[in-house]
Amino acid sequence: MGISRLWIDRVAIALGLIAVSIGVLTPIVAKSDTGVSLMVANGQVLVASVDPAGPGAAYGFEPGMVAVTLNDRFLVRLPEYVQPESDATPDPETGEVPAQDPIVSPLVPTPEITGDAELRGLVDAPLVQLQAVRPADLAAWNVDTSGVSASIYDDGRASVQDSILFVVFGIGVLFAIAWWLGTGRAGAEVVDLGLPLAVAAASPFLLQPLNELWAPLAVAAHAVLIPLAMLPLAASLLNRIDGAEDQRIALVASATCAIGAAVIGSARSVSPSVSGLSLAAGLLAAGIAAVPGLIAADRPLADPSRAGETPGNEATASGRVLRSAELAIAGATPAVALLTVASSSPWLFVLWFAAIAVTGKFTVRPLVRLASRAQLQRDLVVAATEAERARVAADIHDDALQELTLLVRRLEVAGDAEGAELARGVSDRLRAICGDLRLPILDDLGVGPALDWLVLRIEKLAGGTVRLERVDGARAPADVELAFFRIAQEALSNAVKHGSTPIVVRYHATDGGASLSIDDAGPGIAADAGERAEREGHFGLLNMQQRAEGIGAILDVRRWPAGGTHVQLDWRQR
Repeated sequence: MGISRLWIDRVAIALGLIAVSIGVLTPIVAKSDTGVSLMVANGQVLVASVDPAGPGAAYGFEPGMVAVTLNDRFLVRLPEYVQPESDATPDPETGEVPAQDPIVSPLVPTPEITGDAELRGLVDAPLVQLQAVRPADLAAWNVDTSGVSASIYDDGRASVQDSILFVVFGIGVLFAIAWWLGTGRAGAEVVDLGLPLAVAAASPFLLQPLNELWAPLAVAAHAVLIPLAMLPLAASLLNRIDGAEDQRIALVASATCAIGAAVIGSARSVSPSVSGLSLAAGLLAAGIAAVPGLIAADRPLADPSRAGETPGNEATASGRVLRSAELAIAGATPAVALLTVASSSPWLFVLWFAAIAVTGKFTVRPLVRLASRAQLQRDLVVAATEAERARVAADIHDDALQELTLLVRRLEVAGDAEGAELARGVSDRLRAICGDLRLPILDDLGVGPALDWLVLRIEKLAGGTVRLERVDGARAPADVELAFFRIAQEALSNAVKHGSTPIVVRYHATDGGASLSIDDAGPGIAADAGERAEREGHFGLLNMQQRAEGIGAILDVRRWPAGGTHVQLDWRQR
């Protein structure tokens, strides 16, 4: 299901170039369309139509209104109180002129421009400023209670030009994130997220001029481009999710959020007055990357090379902790960018990355170092145990077994058949013990033949059918083969102790990796078996998990719904 990193990066670069071009050019060449058209009729300038998606509708303009001022020219002089010129005689003692009551002038609304040609010239000019009144309000004008019904005081260029600050900030975000992640300074695990995350986080800033235009086409373009900018990051995060079912859930969720954000955001171009559209579109756009990011953080891919990604240095529990935190942050960052634009405060985005830096330095990475140290100690214990097993096996083989072999021959020569048979039985038992400690066939022939030997031995103890199905391909490294054999040994021992036959072992090896599964027909492992075994001092499951982590493999132990325990081990070549 994964999409190659090359195509993801190509799409991200294309969308980034489009966003930068729109962000830079829009404030230079575009201006807001008020959505108000005018006409001249009966010596008046009337509002001919109002686009319900334009700012004119939001400012209160309606078709049929009478324009009273247009581009700072009075078309209709409205009655207002004025102070009359005084011809009164000043007071001889104080020199003050007696105050006179203001008068209303003109007494009724009076046209200032009556020529249709001059009015048409004003209407044809770009609309910068407009005040209008409803005809009924104009006819019943009262100097004390009446007022202008709707007003526009600029041509809309100011708000678009102000958005250039967001564009400059967005360009900085674009290059900073792409450089920081792409050069590996944030860790090898997130190198492939550099371009997609940079475009997703920067696009809300770069495309903000479109949102300031109010024009329906610009609003619709903004509504479509924002979800598109999130898709490369969503695709990269989908590649990081382990499990086909989880991938399908994340894919459906991301697609639903993208379609919903585009549709609801575009609806603002025809119904800007409907409250909540911007918020709903923003939340859905944030979910495009946030949902797969959270799912990937919960179930991170243990081996990124399976999706064409750059593998990390280790696949330990500590590595998965850090990887989960990185994926969750990557998915949430575009949501913070959208919130920052909505709040018109770039400092929110700056604080987000400051919080990430502080948390990573003083919390996450120290915990990861502690976990790595514990993992290293466990690995050393495993290595020491295997070395001790090999030493003991060599001592038994080179010392006790050699002497037993000589003893068997002497007893046979002496005619003591019963003693020879007893010594031969002890010798066979010691060879079996040596096989448990360190199986030569594992070193010489590989996991497949070693599993053959193990299955034959376990079948004698199980009292039923134990079947091996194997497909041998290229041999894995020695440490991987050893881990596979020890996990199979522990799983089969548990199947004999706690399950029942038939037991089926499946081993499949290819040039790309290997997989092992063991199924029994018993009642199935309990949900709390791991915790209970650790409390009671039985560390079989824990040892299996540690061996799987040590080679970067995925171990899954579960109960089938119909009963029986299923052990699955998957390892991929890096």
